[in-house]
Amino acid sequence: MPAKTSLSLPEDECVKEKVKLLQDFLHADAQDQLNNLEAKMRSSEISMDGYLSKVKALLGRELHVENGLHVDGVEQNGKTNGSTENGKEERQEETMDVQDEADVLKSPSAPKSKGVRKSKSDSEPKKSPGSRVTRTSASGNQPTILSMFSKVWRKSDEVNGEATNGAAEDKVEEQDTEELEEVRLSYCHLPVAQDVTMGKTKPVAAPKTPPPKCPDCRQYLDDSDLKLFQGDPDNALDEPEMLTDERLSLFDSNEDGFENYEELPQHKITNFCVYDKRGHLCPFDSGLIEKNVELYFSCAVKPIYDDNPCMDGGVPAKKLGPINAWWITGFDGGEKALIGFTTAFADYILMDPSEEYAPIFAVMQEKIYMSKMVVEFLQKNPDVSYEDLLNKIEVPCTDFNRDTLLRHAQFVVEQVESYDEAGDSDEQPIIVTPCMRDLIKLAGVTLGKRRAARRQAIRHPTKIEKDSKGGPTRATTTKLVYQIFDTFFSDQIDQNEKDGGIKRQRCGVCEVCQAPDCGNCTACKDMIKFGGSGRSKQACQKRRCPNLAVKEAEDDETIIEEEELLPVLKAPPKKVSKAKTKKQSNGKLTWVGESVKTVGKKQYYMKVRVDNEVLEVGDCVSVSSDEPTVPLYLARITSLWEDNHGKWFHAHWFCRGTETVLGESSDPLELFLVDDCEDMQLSYVEGKVNVMYKAPSNNWFMEGGMVDDIKVINDDNGKNFFYQLWYEGDCARFETPPTFNPPEDCQYKFCASCVRAEEREEMATPRVLEPIEDEDHDSKAFYALACLKGEQFRVGDGVYLPPDAFNFSEALHVKAASPVKRSHRKDDVDEELYPEYYRKHSDYIKGSNLDAPEPFRVGRIKEIFCSRRSNGKADMSEVKLRLYKFYRPENTHKGAKAGYHTDINMLYWSDEEVTVSMSDVLGRCRVEYGEDLNETVQDYSSGGPDRFYFLEAYNAKSKSFEDPPNHARSAVKKGKGKGKGKGKGKGKSCAAQETPDQEPQVPKVPKLRTLDVFSGCGGLSEGFHQAGIAETLWAIEMWDPAAQAFRLNNPGTTVFTEDCNVLLKLVMSGEKTNSLGQKLPQKGDVEMLCGGPPCQGFSGMNRFNSRTYSKFKNSLVVSYLSYCDYYRPKFFLLENVRNFVSFKSSMVLKLTLRCLVRMGYQCTFGVLQAGQYGVAQTRRRAIVLASAPGEKLPRYPEPLHVFAPRACSLSVVVDDKKYFSNVTRGNGGVYRTITVRDTMSDLPEIRNGASALEISYNGEPQSWFQRQIRGTQYQPILKDHICKDLSALVAARMRHIPLAPGSDWRDLPNIEVRLKDGTTTKKLRYTHPDKKNGRSSSGALRGVCTCSGGKPCDPADRQFNTLIPWCLPHTGNRHNHWAGLYGRLEWDGFFSTTVTNPEPMGKQGRVLHPEQHRVVSVRECARSQGFPDTYRFFGNILDKHRQVGNAVPPPLSKAIGLEIKRCVLERIKEENENEKEKGEYKWILYGPNVQYHSVIMIFLL
Repeated sequence: MPAKTSLSLPEDECVKEKVKLLQDFLHADAQDQLNNLEAKMRSSEISMDGYLSKVKALLGRELHVENGLHVDGVEQNGKTNGSTENGKEERQEETMDVQDEADVLKSPSAPKSKGVRKSKSDSEPKKSPGSRVTRTSASGNQPTILSMFSKVWRKSDEVNGEATNGAAEDKVEEQDTEELEEVRLSYCHLPVAQDVTMGKTKPVAAPKTPPPKCPDCRQYLDDSDLKLFQGDPDNALDEPEMLTDERLSLFDSNEDGFENYEELPQHKITNFCVYDKRGHLCPFDSGLIEKNVELYFSCAVKPIYDDNPCMDGGVPAKKLGPINAWWITGFDGGEKALIGFTTAFADYILMDPSEEYAPIFAVMQEKIYMSKMVVEFLQKNPDVSYEDLLNKIEVPCTDFNRDTLLRHAQFVVEQVESYDEAGDSDEQPIIVTPCMRDLIKLAGVTLGKRRAARRQAIRHPTKIEKDSKGGPTRATTTKLVYQIFDTFFSDQIDQNEKDGGIKRQRCGVCEVCQAPDCGNCTACKDMIKFGGSGRSKQACQKRRCPNLAVKEAEDDETIIEEEELLPVLKAPPKKVSKAKTKKQSNGKLTWVGESVKTVGKKQYYMKVRVDNEVLEVGDCVSVSSDEPTVPLYLARITSLWEDNHGKWFHAHWFCRGTETVLGESSDPLELFLVDDCEDMQLSYVEGKVNVMYKAPSNNWFMEGGMVDDIKVINDDNGKNFFYQLWYEGDCARFETPPTFNPPEDCQYKFCASCVRAEEREEMATPRVLEPIEDEDHDSKAFYALACLKGEQFRVGDGVYLPPDAFNFSEALHVKAASPVKRSHRKDDVDEELYPEYYRKHSDYIKGSNLDAPEPFRVGRIKEIFCSRRSNGKADMSEVKLRLYKFYRPENTHKGAKAGYHTDINMLYWSDEEVTVSMSDVLGRCRVEYGEDLNETVQDYSSGGPDRFYFLEAYNAKSKSFEDPPNHARSAVKKGKGKGKGKGKGKGKSCAAQETPDQEPQVPKVPKLRTLDVFSGCGGLSEGFHQAGIAETLWAIEMWDPAAQAFRLNNPGTTVFTEDCNVLLKLVMSGEKTNSLGQKLPQKGDVEMLCGGPPCQGFSGMNRFNSRTYSKFKNSLVVSYLSYCDYYRPKFFLLENVRNFVSFKSSMVLKLTLRCLVRMGYQCTFGVLQAGQYGVAQTRRRAIVLASAPGEKLPRYPEPLHVFAPRACSLSVVVDDKKYFSNVTRGNGGVYRTITVRDTMSDLPEIRNGASALEISYNGEPQSWFQRQIRGTQYQPILKDHICKDLSALVAARMRHIPLAPGSDWRDLPNIEVRLKDGTTTKKLRYTHPDKKNGRSSSGALRGVCTCSGGKPCDPADRQFNTLIPWCLPHTGNRHNHWAGLYGRLEWDGFFSTTVTNPEPMGKQGRVLHPEQHRVVSVRECARSQGFPDTYRFFGNILDKHRQVGNAVPPPLSKAIGLEIKRCVLERIKEENENEKEKGEYKWILYGPNVQYHSVIMIFLL
């Protein structure tokens, strides 16, 4: 470039430009002086030279101007901000000439070779230059190229290379004016604060004002990255002159050709740069063009056919523009987008930028290519998470990272909106996918912001095809499953259409909602105002409200947050008497036959006549309700009698399906037995009904997939019903009806509901047996045995008690489950250095165990006694226990550190005694002296649940450890054995001495042949294997890396790496092998089916309708249920996210249970917290359990470990009713919580990006968990202790996160840091007031965007490459301050839910190591899930993280497996007992082996 440029200004022009720029930042008196000087100069009172000298002197005093030419600094509040300006004093009046909107819509669109263009108007179809947004002369006529020639050729009009970047506009935008005024006011008027405590007034530090911005390009004038246009070469031509240059070969000498040219000429440009009228290089995609800011560009222009980006052969051109529109016309086949400009005279396609403009243009290309990647990725994978998208963009072939995505989030979302707008009306918008919703929240994107201005998507030349191999095929279903879903939804859809559907509303805020209907789409053409019929009643397709779509998707998938604390203990439900709503009839009542029994004043009968109908004991009747909308109540008559108050019957009620969790999905003719009965007068009986018991057939297991009709019976008269299961309302358990053996003399009045109620009451009441004679105690009666809740307790047994049942020595008693509660807040923080620390207003630390309860107390029974009354008889209403206390290691003077190093089931004997009430006992345990064991402590501990041992006694007074006394050791020997009432007691009872001193033989449980569908890497199967209940012979996993990992850990399993629908279709068609020759499981082979089907096929839908239902019907949940129906396994388990029970108003759950009930399965559902079963992680999972007829339905396992109460909200609300699992211990547990320290403190230190797949442990295990997780076999090699290599900026942020508990991004300092890649970060600028948070104590602003003050977001406010990520304070006020992002784990806390990609700014951002500056490694995540160190994973680091994050924690599945094992054991025991009872009469009220019948009482031999 030559030294002399067209932007060089004479001294007077330069000074005037400075005055214009800086006038608003001067004091009021200085502004008055400038105005007076200008007035005197215009009135010729002073000369131009005098005016300039006085202005320069004034500027020198006020702004320290050096040499009168360059403003080096603007001093405000003691801070200096550099600024440099070139410009021109002259102002030109400019107007916009935009055609009427209706005319624009009628004009033809842009040339077909280009894409739709980004423009300042809502749309820019054009036929000639006149239809574009252009600048016009004062006369209002659009100048042609010819009309400008006279001006172009008179180069003498230019004085000294006068500036070509245009004149300044008359006024700055209103928003800019407000900001400058705010700066001036805040400088002149400083706040004064009152010191309330001292009663004095003290001045507040002067609030810092933001540095000035350029009114045009909105860039900070003191920014070191602000670049100035260096000027044009002397031979550069103006635009009209350039267009006629013969080198472009577009025009000949016939000037008439210009006037007849219908479309704008097209050229290519290279070595270009874009600048505003002040000469600032600026991006053209930041909304400046849409705001009518004049942007110009200089370049070398080349013919349209020339693809060579070099300047050879190009025509130098200067000040082309202003730019009216920019647009994207596709891609060059790679990463570079083909971008174009439109001016009033031509279209230009961009090639290579100039050297100084290259960094700005690279960012533009980067964001466009990233948008293309995101749209393509989400179009093919709509259900991926935000972390999955990060995995996609962080590939070695690109320089993209998480910061790049956040930087361009607004642009990316706009492109996704445009893509959705151009899509088919029945396509699910990408904008509502989970990934996009997370990005919108994190980056603070404004939806619908520029859709009116930009109506194009990156779609035309690079058509995105759907990936036919990206997901499962169409669902393969059995007829039964298909008909249940199809019948239900056809009814629902018909009802919705009958009701006119659900009216959609608009947010009314975004530009899309405020825009008019387009009039061109199919919906508009049907509107009456556009001449249509108005029948469709659909909104304009161009006005799809993005805010509403995202909100609906968010509302649909809202789950109870981990922090929400709901009541853990369940209160007994209040039973409302149904008699209050019943209606009496006036029928005639007469007894039939003689009375069969008289008891007191009651005379019992077997039959009664109601009008002309005879009813007898065992018949079913209907009872009307007072409310006509309530269906008939149905009950079974269990007894008939008459007394002084009239004729009565005892009603054992049935429950309709709509009254269960099934709700409207239930069969209207199916009833369920419930424990609900009452006495009623016979006058309430409406009439007799037929209720049949549907028993499973003898060939039930082989009938899978063969049921053609979902109807069980036909009802012609409304009086026919059936039942097959008993229903427990509180826990939503559907079970086989229980069997009873009633006494022969009670056949006339036997009620199963009453019997069960009596049993429950008896079990809940403590009882004592086997009295012991003791003449030394007159006030107490001693016993050898006590019973409670179905368990027997003998002297010498170990028992669990609540933590508050007794305390230890006051000097020793410390809470061992968590560290001492402390506040992590600091009061003396430098807010200038840590500007975001004020957001940490709560002492609660997410992932902390501060509120975790203590585990159960453990004691040994010394005495069982009751107090004697005055008459000498024992008062058995209150049973007491005298116990020896056991100390846990953490209860001793050594504290929590002792508990960390010792086994969690190790105790210390103590001679301290305490008396407790028997009703406080929570359960029985086994406590042995280690030296008396016939096996190792490890084998003993792993031999069963509830096992403890002790090796020493603890003396609290002397704080010493001793050998246990003889009575402790001998008592243990006598008390050996497990099982109810099988152990020896310490008392004198003969019955106690008869029990053999050996453990009963436990039947061997055969392992169930298991099929694991959607197996992942095998977490579910691993837990079942550890429980000893399953042998996984087959597994199905479509994702190859996870399938390979399953093979590595289960070499004997046949793993199918293909679509589950294809495999089921093969089996159902009779195939024995698949295409690879692998043997397929056949009907009767599978004894247990387990898996976690993804819900992604329908998880983004808010409501079901005829279109979205097809997606649900084709989901993997339906396929998985079809597997169950076809194979009919003995046990079935469905695992899913906690929100599975809430999807679509719990409709997914209801239909799942409906299918299982119709198949004949016993089933239930519940939510479990993995942290309560031995992992240092909060992970709530929904579990659906089912068992075949003849098997026992498993109950959910009781919690083993205590855990943070905030994470243990496990109840489920369905149709306004709250359901609980069968767990009785609530949030209690027998062991302490497992912490992060337990999990990974023994692992060697590694750095960010560590990639060595095998390293040495470099140390011994330190905790019980570590010893368990390493295994019994010696393993010197640690595998997969590798972590993600994060960018230099993210690494710097991690280095600056403090090590204190609760530290996260809010603790980052606002400083400049030199990164490892050689670049330097910037300080985050706080430039706006914050309505919510006010100013800092020093008076500094706290807002980083205009939205913090209640105004719309300004794209120019975005900041990048800062240590504090700009997006977090930008959106923190509406997202709980983004607590936890860039958060460190706490040694004494727990992991957040382990995700598929540890990401500091992901959904679970608390992924930093407690002490090391990195994210957690694959092995650390695997340990947080409970995988043994020997468990292997497959693929690259992201594959391994995904395998771990998607898995079921093995300790959780092990606990469930043990419950299944318990059910199998109970069935085996019952079968053995039944063998002994053959030949006896047994009355089965509602048993599983009864064939089709319509009578109640059936005697079987």
